[in-house]
Amino acid sequence: MAIPVTEEAPPSVRSEAIPPLENGMHLGATEFLRRYEAMPEIKKAELIGGIVYMGSPVRTDQHGEPDALIHGFLFTYSAGLRSVRHSANSTVRLGADDVPQPDAFLRILPEYGGRSRLDEKGYIQGPPELVAEIAASSANLDARQKRESYRRCEIPEYLLWRTEDRQINWWYLHEDEYVLLPQGDGVLRSRVFPGLWLDVRAALSRDGAAMIAKLNEGMRSEEYLRFVERLRQNSR
Repeated sequence: MAIPVTEEAPPSVRSEAIPPLENGMHLGATEFLRRYEAMPEIKKAELIGGIVYMGSPVRTDQHGEPDALIHGFLFTYSAGLRSVRHSANSTVRLGADDVPQPDAFLRILPEYGGRSRLDEKGYIQGPPELVAEIAASSANLDARQKRESYRRCEIPEYLLWRTEDRQINWWYLHEDEYVLLPQGDGVLRSRVFPGLWLDVRAALSRDGAAMIAKLNEGMRSEEYLRFVERLRQNSR
């Protein structure tokens, strides 16, 4: 007796029961991810304060090149550390109303004392130690709503490069508020990741070699060596 074969419905049919994700919707994290996963054609969507924000076209001069420089900067720092991971454009589940997709972030692995982890679907759950975003101006989502979201969700440091304004701001969390890192000598130095030094003038002039030279200087500092030893001792 022949056994009937049931063909699997195509993706377009399977996803018909799931409503589409639309800009400006008010959703919770679980429903946001359910709809986002059902729409693989969408390359970037974020939930910030319970509101859905959809991606827009990306310009090379105002986003692509600065983004590449920041990724090179963060990758170089993380490459020699087993305890630290660098990620690009990855969904992060921070809470019930906040599921951003940062341009870049650094996180300390949980076995070394970090607060974020991979969930069963491969998403990051919990706050990375440093998030970086590239924005066109101070009026951008990244400079307002997302900055407040990151503060509320207790992300220890937030780096924002506003390309049209030619400004790089780097905040650290102090008593529930974001405070700007000082840059009196033109260099921003992370408090969470010792040795992560950013030459602001080099970054704004798109001089990657000078950025890496200053970073390498930071990674030869005593504070960096003490940090590496502390992470080793925290390993469990």
